[in-house]
Amino acid sequence: MTAEPSQENEKINSILEHLEELRKSLIISVGAILIAAVACFWQSESLLHIVTNPMTAQGENLVVTGIMEAFFVKLKVSIFFGFVIAFPVIIWSLWRFISPALHSYEKKYIYYFVPVSVLLFTGGILFSYFVVLKAVLAFFIYIAGNSLETMFKVDEYAGFILAFTLPFGLVFELPVVSWLLSRLGIINHQLLVNNRKYAVLTIAVLSAALTPGGDPISMALMAIPVYILFEVSVVVARITGNRRMETLGSPA
Repeated sequence: MTAEPSQENEKINSILEHLEELRKSLIISVGAILIAAVACFWQSESLLHIVTNPMTAQGENLVVTGIMEAFFVKLKVSIFFGFVIAFPVIIWSLWRFISPALHSYEKKYIYYFVPVSVLLFTGGILFSYFVVLKAVLAFFIYIAGNSLETMFKVDEYAGFILAFTLPFGLVFELPVVSWLLSRLGIINHQLLVNNRKYAVLTIAVLSAALTPGGDPISMALMAIPVYILFEVSVVVARITGNRRMETLGSPA
């Protein structure tokens, strides 16, 4: 009779320990973002130039229509770059949270997990900024035509840019997520293959939801690389699953 309450207490304590670790990881991540954002605010003028350059390079001007608008734009830009700079810490804190679920020999993968995650995230941001964004802005300006005088608010523009680039960085993490879930035995490559059609539908829906403009060109420019990353994730899951089976001593 005493064994059952003891087991229940162990389960409760285990859940509480996991929640405490999650709380610590969140505090570390949020703290890193805030510290980086404060540091970025002192360079907000230079960072704002980076954000506005894709539009000004098209020969367009950005205007401020409110007294506090410039301040809030720089604050928004600082938080965005703070998140980007703090991303390695965020990934490390994530690994810190999930590492107890891994075997001791698997914990060494942190030396690959963090750098690859940061590299893919940065690659997604740069890809959207230098490749996709240029085409999207050119499309919108072309749609305006010569009969309309374009005058873009810096607040709306900055919100568009930041909401456009961040999802690219996050979805570029698909191969890492695939590796991690395969390593934990949660998914395998066959599961991804069997659900490919649903993945394509999900990619299309997410591309429509995550692209601020919602136009077909923006959606296609996001959906195509994400689908390629999905196929890469299938390969990653296959390789990781085979290695996991070999490590466990089972036939691949």
